[in-house]
Amino acid sequence: MAELQNSIGNDVLMGLAQAVGAIALCAAVVALCGWQSVHVEREAAVSMVRGLVQMVLVGAVLALLLSGSLPIGSLILLMMTIAAAFTAARRLKGMSGALPLCFWSIGGGAGTIIAVMLVTRSLQPDISILVPVGSMIIANAMNACAQAIERFRAEILAHVGQIEAGLSLGAEPSITVATYLQSGVYASLLPRLDMMKSLGLVWIPGVMAGMVVSGANPVYAAIYQFIVVAMILAASGITGLVAVVLMRAQVFSAAAQLTLRPTETQRTG
Repeated sequence: MAELQNSIGNDVLMGLAQAVGAIALCAAVVALCGWQSVHVEREAAVSMVRGLVQMVLVGAVLALLLSGSLPIGSLILLMMTIAAAFTAARRLKGMSGALPLCFWSIGGGAGTIIAVMLVTRSLQPDISILVPVGSMIIANAMNACAQAIERFRAEILAHVGQIEAGLSLGAEPSITVATYLQSGVYASLLPRLDMMKSLGLVWIPGVMAGMVVSGANPVYAAIYQFIVVAMILAASGITGLVAVVLMRAQVFSAAAQLTLRPTETQRTG
């Protein structure tokens, strides 16, 4: 037992030393950006501290719950979904209902895919597998949600005149923003489509690498990695579509008037 504790302690210390090296490299890049007047020092520092602390906490929690059951794993994924919704909702500052919009979008996309994977046995209910794979799907759904609503919002703000002209001619609100809705969904899917195209050529994802290192058949590991990436793409598509449809319902009043308008800063910027 003492040897095991010493081994764990040594691993943690080695990991912290490596983390310091990674932080130093990131700090050098931030300094280089600052030299070119791209100032992200504060945001980078906060992000790195938060990221390290959060990952250490996640590692500690997983160490305690590796033998947990499906309900515990589901609860962890629910908490991750809530955190993802808070992160994505920041893209919609000033818009009422942003948090529930993001939660239902991310939960709908990621939750549907995780449930399908569990039913088809593509994903095992073992918490040591469920949480890591589920977290990847949720994280990508969060990014898809943020990208979709950001693009949809930008398109609407850039075409207020055209939208109101269509409304004045009697067009349905959904028709006046149909093109911009499509643009939002496409924006949420494009990074995942590129990821799928480059799979195995540009990068070998962590799931496959971990399975191969743990002794799994490399061909099976490759196929399973493809399944995970395909499910990420599916979850992103559902999330992006739900997000812009829910947002579309909120940018028009009950009298079919456009309520989303540029701020004074956006007009003069």
